[in-house]
Amino acid sequence: MFEKPKRIEKIIQFGEGGFLRAFVDWIVQLTDEKTDFNAGVTVVQPIENGMCDMLDKQNCVYTLIMRGLKKGVPTVDKKKIDCISRTVQPYKNFDEYLKLAENPDFRFVVSNTTESGIAFNEGDRTENAPDVTFPAKVTLLLKKRFDLGLKGFIFMPCELIEKNGLTLKKYILEYAKLWSFDKEFLKWVEDENIFCNTLVDRIVTGYPRDEKIDLGYEDNMLDTSEIFHLWVIEAEKNEQQILKSEFPFEKAGLNIIVTDNLDRYRTRKVRILNGAHTAMIPYALLSGIETVGECMKDEKMSKFVKECVFDEIIPTLDLPEGELVEYANNVFERFSNPYIKHMCSSIALNSVSKFKVRVLPSVLEYIKRKNKMPKHLLFSFARLIEFYKTDMPNDDKEVMEFMKNSDTKTILANEKLWGEDLSFLSDEVEKYSER
Repeated sequence: MFEKPKRIEKIIQFGEGGFLRAFVDWIVQLTDEKTDFNAGVTVVQPIENGMCDMLDKQNCVYTLIMRGLKKGVPTVDKKKIDCISRTVQPYKNFDEYLKLAENPDFRFVVSNTTESGIAFNEGDRTENAPDVTFPAKVTLLLKKRFDLGLKGFIFMPCELIEKNGLTLKKYILEYAKLWSFDKEFLKWVEDENIFCNTLVDRIVTGYPRDEKIDLGYEDNMLDTSEIFHLWVIEAEKNEQQILKSEFPFEKAGLNIIVTDNLDRYRTRKVRILNGAHTAMIPYALLSGIETVGECMKDEKMSKFVKECVFDEIIPTLDLPEGELVEYANNVFERFSNPYIKHMCSSIALNSVSKFKVRVLPSVLEYIKRKNKMPKHLLFSFARLIEFYKTDMPNDDKEVMEFMKNSDTKTILANEKLWGEDLSFLSDEVEKYSER
């Protein structure tokens, strides 16, 4: 099980958690198998305590199980992942980490160091390494590569922040200035490296601790995920061809989109996937429904959320309608995944701020484009207000007290909550309020 072919090390990966192993490493694995990519991944443990020792014990080989619905049929796919060549632990041997800069074959850098990983700390010094941030570690690696006269990298960070690639670049340049690196290095970072913003979409459920899966062998790094995957990579038009020629994922038939405008795909995800979640959850919890899967099985709830999306959200988006409908159908199939128990109560956390970001823009855009009220989304707004009158919400104490003790008009007029005065919606929302 733990034998693997020898591949050319082309990818440096910061992070060894379940997401990267079920997403990026799986993508590399398929690209290796279906094309002549032949790429190996070197995993860098970004924090002191991690799972690299466990990976090493299995020769960096593990199993990924993907489960979900394919055209309505429950499906389980199993994949052996053997594209990780080795691990490097900077906290044990920082020199080994810096030595990665010497390999001219390394071309790509991927990462998932959590949302707080891409950060800048003015107190970081070169002599503090490895106790510096992820961008600081990368800056030191780039400086050594520059000094050696080698080619730069293509960065494709997977952290869940907007403009993740450009933010990483910004902090690298800030560290270079903080540490008084020469201007030639700054120019090389700008000119000889590509920083892509990315959007990732796959639910990764990780090691199945609460169930027994018999593989016929022991695998302590077993990973599980849904079947669906999407990777949107934003690059300048002149950079797109470089990326596609050096990373031939198109030939592997993967759901990877390379674009010069990631925002519309982010908006699609936030408005349709996240928006559908947020629109239905208060209604579901008030109706005694506990999981997303149960929502999709409930005829009334399923009909409601689909009408929200198809009738009121999709008409407010600017991508081709066919593409939006296909994405929405995928979303509902994902919501119905029998292998994932997604609790409504966990999605309901901070529902007011989520509604503002995920649902309210669709409400306002619908009114602007159609010159009429979106009845399903405003019904959802009424359920949100009603939800906060109960003891179920989990939110900021001040928000919960205000929502619980205020009438609908006062709530909608609160610019602090919604970013603007929404009292013009109060008559319509009142129509859907439970008396």
